[in-house]
Amino acid sequence: MNLIQITETCFYFQGVVNIGYVNHGDEGLLIDAGIDKTTMKKIIKKLEEHQYPITHLYITHAHTDHFGGASYLQTTKQVHTMAPELEEAILRYPILEPIYLFQGNTPLQEMRNKFLEGEAIAVNEVLTEGTYTIDGFTFSIIGFPGHSENQMGILIDDILYCGDAYFGMEQLHKHKIPYIVDAEQTLQSLEKLKTIQCSGAVPGHGVYETKFIETVNQNITYHSEILDSIHVIFDVREGALSHEKLIRAMCDRWKVTITHVSAWLLYRTAITAYLTKLVKDQNVTIRIQDNTLTFDKNNQKIEEG
Repeated sequence: MNLIQITETCFYFQGVVNIGYVNHGDEGLLIDAGIDKTTMKKIIKKLEEHQYPITHLYITHAHTDHFGGASYLQTTKQVHTMAPELEEAILRYPILEPIYLFQGNTPLQEMRNKFLEGEAIAVNEVLTEGTYTIDGFTFSIIGFPGHSENQMGILIDDILYCGDAYFGMEQLHKHKIPYIVDAEQTLQSLEKLKTIQCSGAVPGHGVYETKFIETVNQNITYHSEILDSIHVIFDVREGALSHEKLIRAMCDRWKVTITHVSAWLLYRTAITAYLTKLVKDQNVTIRIQDNTLTFDKNNQKIEEG
């Protein structure tokens, strides 16, 4: 992972998952922690080579690729660890992620892997939206829900580290249907990003940009195209479709090939997030038909619109 300097105090490790770093003399703040121990070892080694300290850690949201390396960090260094409310519960009890992905059931053993369940960590301070001064750092915590229930980015020294509030376009095209839990909140968070004054932004997946609003707008367009594709499926198929048939139809349309249960659960969650927005907008109706969860186009609403 390359350590890229943005300003005098702000850096980030560019990789599959970006990790932020802010240095204020003898204090150093990591923003997210990578997926596992191996990643964190590389981070620590690189910072030690530059004689940069690690004294604080902020986790933007409780997805394993963003906090999986934190447990190892906490065993090797004393770090003041901070996280958003609700997200911190999953950081302390990581099994909650495979539980909610498996609809509340006890997850199968194959789901209890490092991609869905990181190692538990201690959280010293739970943060909400607002401005904080903690030791030598002054920063603002900004809510960006949608990708997770209560994801929050951090604006510090005029640089925005926003977790997965938006994605680089390469990453969006790679995954085809991005993981979200709420499409409406995702779009609202993207609009919110456009109102924030800063010198530049570091996404969780992508590259640092000073003109990041262009990429944010591309994200908005991409999500809109996914929503539109659901309408197309209803137009082609005609009539109600079961939840599982819709998931299959969306994966086929976006050329997603799934071979593992864990991946299917992630795509099901994302597709359901888009469907939920259409239900809330009264463009789609949800009902139980023949003991099956089904969705159908709300023709009256669409014609009126």
